[in-house]
Amino acid sequence: MTLIQLEYIVAVDTYRSFVAAAEKCFVTQPTLSMQIQKLEESLGAKIFDRSRQPVVPTEIGEKIILQARLVLTESRKINEIVQDKKGEIEGTLRVGVIPTIAPYLLPNVLTTFMEKYPKLQLQIWEYTTERIVHELKVGLLDCGVLSTPLNDPGILESPLFYENFVAYISANSPLFPKMILSGDDIADDKLWLLNEGHCMRGQVLNICHHKHNQDLTGRFEYNTGSVETLKRMVDINDGITILPELSIWDYSDEQLDRIRYFKSPEPVREISLVTTQNYVKRHAIQALEKEILAVVPDKFKTKKKKEVLSFQ
Repeated sequence: MTLIQLEYIVAVDTYRSFVAAAEKCFVTQPTLSMQIQKLEESLGAKIFDRSRQPVVPTEIGEKIILQARLVLTESRKINEIVQDKKGEIEGTLRVGVIPTIAPYLLPNVLTTFMEKYPKLQLQIWEYTTERIVHELKVGLLDCGVLSTPLNDPGILESPLFYENFVAYISANSPLFPKMILSGDDIADDKLWLLNEGHCMRGQVLNICHHKHNQDLTGRFEYNTGSVETLKRMVDINDGITILPELSIWDYSDEQLDRIRYFKSPEPVREISLVTTQNYVKRHAIQALEKEILAVVPDKFKTKKKKEVLSFQ
């Protein structure tokens, strides 16, 4: 049994294809298949059911692959020991970030971070929460920045800050004269929402208490995957939307005039740096966490008089 063989079976499990796994491992498909077959012969057990498409692990194969992932994770920590001794942060750090935080947080983080750690290659993907969690578990990402709590025992959450939700209101809205809003206020106006699959949608529905009846009221007329589109829909079609506060940092005075905050306890989302429980690249991830905290306003770093919203 070799680490290479373990890497190959993990790759096949991740991509559910011998061809795709071979491509990702930079070997030919026959080479990968031969090594996996040798491993199966040495173990006396079939790891994959090759008769099904896409390829799936056998019952015992699932247990073998789970252990292979643990072995590979532990083996990578050897490199961390050496890097720690050298005092260097290098290699590749793969980060998943939800789309409602990435464009408002990362531009302020990346330039300084890359200048400080020139030997580190940073790879970032904007994914939904569900995809980030999946790719963390299969080893395609090293960490994620997303809204928590996830209530997933396989994921380790390190809260970074608590971002307020604010209302963005049309000048024609009956709510426009009100300076401070409650969740019940929003129930009486047209609300523009992110589409299904975005955790912020559930959080917004929790603010305005419409978790179960949004399809019956006729108020939720349009769904989008973009926070910027939500703002534009209010500008052009009236109504109201809920935005994360970081997204309004560069608003004009006219746009800020349409922003309304909520009564205390203010609704917020908890933004965390997440990893698997047995993660590697600890020093690189800790360095990223430090840079994020350096650009976040101090008022975001406490949840006093705030209500952390679930997106369930």
